[in-house]
Amino acid sequence: MIYLDNAATTRPDGQCLDKAKQFIYENYYNPSALYAEGYNLHLTLKRAKKDILHCIANDNFDITVTSCGTEADNHAIFCAGRRGNVVTTLGEHSAVFSAVSELKQRAIEVRFAPLNCDGSVDIEELLKLVDEKTSLVSVIHVNNETGAVNDINAIAAMVKRKNKNTVFHSDGVQAFGKIPFKLGADVDLYSVSAHKIGGMKGTGALIRRKTLSLKPYIYGGGQENGMRSGTENVFGIMMFSCAACKRYEHLNENFNHVRQLWQTLWGELDKELFTKISPDGGSPYILTVAAAGVRGETILHEADDAGLIIGTGSACSSNEKKRYSRVILACGVNEHTADGILRLSFSPDNTIEEVVRAAAILNKLVKNRLEIMG
Repeated sequence: MIYLDNAATTRPDGQCLDKAKQFIYENYYNPSALYAEGYNLHLTLKRAKKDILHCIANDNFDITVTSCGTEADNHAIFCAGRRGNVVTTLGEHSAVFSAVSELKQRAIEVRFAPLNCDGSVDIEELLKLVDEKTSLVSVIHVNNETGAVNDINAIAAMVKRKNKNTVFHSDGVQAFGKIPFKLGADVDLYSVSAHKIGGMKGTGALIRRKTLSLKPYIYGGGQENGMRSGTENVFGIMMFSCAACKRYEHLNENFNHVRQLWQTLWGELDKELFTKISPDGGSPYILTVAAAGVRGETILHEADDAGLIIGTGSACSSNEKKRYSRVILACGVNEHTADGILRLSFSPDNTIEEVVRAAAILNKLVKNRLEIMG
């Protein structure tokens, strides 16, 4: 089976799993406990979280571990967007888009910036929406449906020049561990997730600039320095730390390998059958194409039968039961083309041989489907 839906989730890293499983079977203590084993585990977790943080940020930032990237996004949105208006983009993951939609029900004005054709935000239009009452701006780092990269450090600096009190957040789930990047001083909040880079589902984090005052989202026993209560997921945190450090140790090597996969797959796809949606200069981890005239969902199921696992867009958005992706439509793609969207996403474990085979499968399936349809 060829797996090319890594933007949805990745296979847990075996080496990290072997290292972390001691925290299930042996070192399973409660890190909030007062006995020595618990306190030592607390110190171990503290070091592990620092390792995650230092992959992309300096000591001006802190990290709060969450249950997932969605929780991190919700923490940022609901605890920073409490007044005035909130500005975001039409290209956000549903974790942000649904959260700001809920803000509207709470009498907070929400303003949406349009997208460029590749899925990146129209920066000029975004800045027009920011004013003296803007409490929060949230801009996705890497568009999870097209791979377009937003320069969030530059955008955050421009937002601060318009309103220095505006909090700037970015969903970095598809960027963390994948593209070269360090958080700049104007980014206040940044969301990441473990299972996109070889960690386990059930672990994410919200990275916060230390000088930013932010209320907790989940209350209880005061874990995570009072920012996120609940007994710590020790195994998940240790897996996340190991996977993050491993990804960043080989970041440039992985980036170049995945870029070769992207280029090879697009080069092998029949240009008479497929239109490229992803930009050439976006994240190489995502290649989105459209087979106009054929339903993407149909090809997804036929590809699965042929030994190829792919996606048609955000896995979370599939729960919305909508035929067309709102993000793809916001890029200016017409409904006929949007119906045939396929998202092919890579990990460093994928090989050139796999993507060549994947292209052959997709070429054959789409051609056959078009012939059947007449």
